[in-house]
Amino acid sequence: MSQIKAAEVKALRDKTDAPMMECKKALIEAGGEFEKAEEILRVKLGSKAGKTAARITAEGAIAIQITGAVGTIVEVNCETDFVAKNDDFLGFVRDLSKLLSSHSEPCLTVDNLKEIKLINNDSVEEVRARLIGKIGENISIRRFRNMSAKGTLHKYLHGTKIGVLLDLEGGTAEIGKDIAMHIAAMKPKALDISGIDQSLLDKEQRVAREKAVKSGKPVEIIEKMVSGAVNKYVKEISLLGQVFVKADDGKQTVAEYLKSKRATVRAFELFVVGEGLEKKSENFAEEVAATQAASKA
Repeated sequence: MSQIKAAEVKALRDKTDAPMMECKKALIEAGGEFEKAEEILRVKLGSKAGKTAARITAEGAIAIQITGAVGTIVEVNCETDFVAKNDDFLGFVRDLSKLLSSHSEPCLTVDNLKEIKLINNDSVEEVRARLIGKIGENISIRRFRNMSAKGTLHKYLHGTKIGVLLDLEGGTAEIGKDIAMHIAAMKPKALDISGIDQSLLDKEQRVAREKAVKSGKPVEIIEKMVSGAVNKYVKEISLLGQVFVKADDGKQTVAEYLKSKRATVRAFELFVVGEGLEKKSENFAEEVAATQAASKA
């Protein structure tokens, strides 16, 4: 295989928090395969290597609009944090969320959204192109979700970087806000185990089994260790299994809290700006200079 590059080692370290040399060894052992190297580190180093870097990797903003029983959450990306705070850019994001809440048809995609009229007789794409010309920076509509409520819709925005749209049956507005804030803080991947991608469960089971085998325990103990590790993982990443952030005793789960309030979460959407995207590395001075140059151009 080709030589392991320093950038690959750094990327693995950023994602796992593992030492640089351990990252390099894991990449060599994995033949350069990033995900396989991550698993090797988790087996060797435990849960620390499973932590994901918390840095936002792209800029942009999230907006949420609730109109009656229909809610919309949308993410629009840009190149710099300067533009992410620009009033014209934020206005565009808000206008999109309002437009989407009135177009809840399931077949709507980012591509055909661009043809819908947004302002006066101008389409979304025409407004986006005009904004790019004014600001001097690329702007892209990344994703959106429409939600039709079975109960009552609630929202929470942490600035413009994290957004939660929640469908809660029963309960009160305060309970809806508290659950939405919990989701923003703890970032569950699904409501319960039924919504977790099977590939994630399979990966966790593989890692747990390799670690258990290395312990030298009997087969029946190993199976219990694997089962326990996977169950713990499910609780950590599913909303209903997580410990509620406002629990007085530090033990009450979200499911237990909801039951005590006679409320049920039917669905939720969590957007984090730039999640899963790679941001080019620039220092502050370079970013300022680049933004000014683009504006003049």
